[in-house]
Amino acid sequence: MHPANPKLTAERLSRRAIVYVRQSSLDQVRHHTESQRRQYGLGEYARSLGFADVVVVDEDLGRSGAGTVDRPGFQRLVSEVLAGTVGAVFCLEASRLARNGRDWHHLLELCGLTGAVIVDPDGVYDPGMINDRLLLGLKGTMSEFELNLFRQRAHEAAQQKARRGELRFVVPTGYVWPRGGRMEMDPDQRVQHALGMVFDKMAELGSARQVLLWFREQKLDVPAKEPGGETVWKPPLYQALHGILTNPIYAGAYAFGRTRSRIEVVAGRAQKTDGHRRDRAEWTVLIRDHHPGYIAWEQYERNQAALAANSYMKSKMGPRLGRGGSALLSGLLRCRRCGQMLRIHYTQRSQQSRYHCTGAQVTTGSGRCISFGSGAVDEAVAGEILKLISGNAVEAAVEAIEQRRSHRQQQRQAVEMELEQARYESRLASRRYEGVDPDNRLVAAELEMRWNLALQKVALLEGKLSSAAQSDAEELLPDRELLLSLAQDLPAVWNSPAADMRLKQRIVQILLREIVADVNPEATEIVLLLHWAGGRHSELRVAKRASRRGRSTSVEAVAVVRQMAGRFSDEQIAATMNRIALRTGDGNTWNQKRVAALRYRLQLPAHDATRETLLTMDQVADRLGISATAVRRLLTRKILPGMQALPWAPWEIRPEALDSDVVRKAVEAIRRSIPVPGPVADEPGPLFQQ
Repeated sequence: MHPANPKLTAERLSRRAIVYVRQSSLDQVRHHTESQRRQYGLGEYARSLGFADVVVVDEDLGRSGAGTVDRPGFQRLVSEVLAGTVGAVFCLEASRLARNGRDWHHLLELCGLTGAVIVDPDGVYDPGMINDRLLLGLKGTMSEFELNLFRQRAHEAAQQKARRGELRFVVPTGYVWPRGGRMEMDPDQRVQHALGMVFDKMAELGSARQVLLWFREQKLDVPAKEPGGETVWKPPLYQALHGILTNPIYAGAYAFGRTRSRIEVVAGRAQKTDGHRRDRAEWTVLIRDHHPGYIAWEQYERNQAALAANSYMKSKMGPRLGRGGSALLSGLLRCRRCGQMLRIHYTQRSQQSRYHCTGAQVTTGSGRCISFGSGAVDEAVAGEILKLISGNAVEAAVEAIEQRRSHRQQQRQAVEMELEQARYESRLASRRYEGVDPDNRLVAAELEMRWNLALQKVALLEGKLSSAAQSDAEELLPDRELLLSLAQDLPAVWNSPAADMRLKQRIVQILLREIVADVNPEATEIVLLLHWAGGRHSELRVAKRASRRGRSTSVEAVAVVRQMAGRFSDEQIAATMNRIALRTGDGNTWNQKRVAALRYRLQLPAHDATRETLLTMDQVADRLGISATAVRRLLTRKILPGMQALPWAPWEIRPEALDSDVVRKAVEAIRRSIPVPGPVADEPGPLFQQ
């Protein structure tokens, strides 16, 4: 027993003493070292009390004690106490052990069961004694109350400062916090120019992914901030561009509280995760016109609307922006019968598409509500669009020229700024190399290598700038008079194969909010109710093409395919059917693909050339050394025995027929150009049997 304290019995002194060291933040660990020294000093205090085995547990340095993060040090302490090998737990104060009542009282319960004591600079406490247990409970409650009070005061102070727009946080790329002032733009003009290009391209292309593809195609970098706050230049990534386009700070607004934390119970412990986005209505603070912005707030709103419309999976019932493809009205058609948006089905073998609604199948299981081809409908709506925009065609042509020039100037300016920064970095590397002692090769070699890399980058950018200037000189802009003449013939420009379908879809979706579609089976019409952007409505009726039902393949064509399948290739079958003037159900001529499709539908075998025992007319001509015309003459005169599945079908000749004396004499006569003896052909019948 320790003479100064009877609670330190010989049994407890023979056990292990654990000194628990913890600080809640990394900033305290790095800069507030006095608290660490006091906690580590408890080890000497434990030895002075008579403990021979002293263990310091400091794995929880830089970890919070609020219970939402894992604390391996505290878990190790609990395990040691539960094993019964701990005689005393040394800590600076109760808050160092736990910041919540659950962990604190759990530790006290274990110490009371195993006979361990709690020691701090104020005294020794035995959790097994009711008075000490009461005092330890009060200390834990006061520590938890103190923590919550501090947290509440700090939170309210931060909220009040944020409402004034003065709370400082990590600002995105393109902004800085000056000393004693409000947020302002980064003074680096290259950063401002690059961010301005991002927003200009978003206004032009209407899609974050298209902005990414454009920057990647032009090989332009975008600025990004390192964790230390330094601005670096990198090839753009989608998440980086999306973060720029969705951040309201770039629109001159001070936004605070856009994300929140969530606490989930995992394996019996609370885990805290940050960064969960809130809706704009739930933001803590939103102050417009707080600082200079790269775009206006109205442009920011338009960007968010475009990004939301591009998110197909987040808007099941609303109109959607076009994503290319051959369908002009992609994402605009709504079914009048069930209210669902119409889907697009593209055929695999052609570029044709169909609009169809599966709402009835989902709700009642009765199949599709409506379905119709896209060609006539797209053409009719495009006609209405062209009527509407024909008056502004000339202005659009002039704007196209100016926009093209502006884009080239922006690209050239971006490369010039990058070159200017590279030259500065080269000069800086040169000064650093010249300022080092040449004999110190370890440092001089590294600085020389950096200088060479900077010079290579300068040379690369100079070549890029010169090639861009050369391409600008070679690629002449369209003549103003040519564009104005094209503006007078909008249908030709609209229907040109070179016209970008995504651009045409964007034009339609700017002018039209939605199209409600229905099919009138009695009148065989497609009824479209056009909802224009200005609030006007108009009805458009388009004749529906007759159903393809009933356009089946003729019985004669099926009979021919059945008789020739397996013996002849699909190309030979198609040629035979075209010779006898047979057509498909749609009135088209036959080809290899159409014959193969019909044969597959009839489950007929394909032609196998490896199992072929009969010879064709061309093969016989090669063996006999005469022309195919001469062979045909021998077949029609019945000098050479042959078979036909039907008139005009390819001939089939047995190989042994070539060895007969009659055929040999006839071939010899043909070679000597004398009359061929032999029988004369009869009138051909409808079918020659084998």
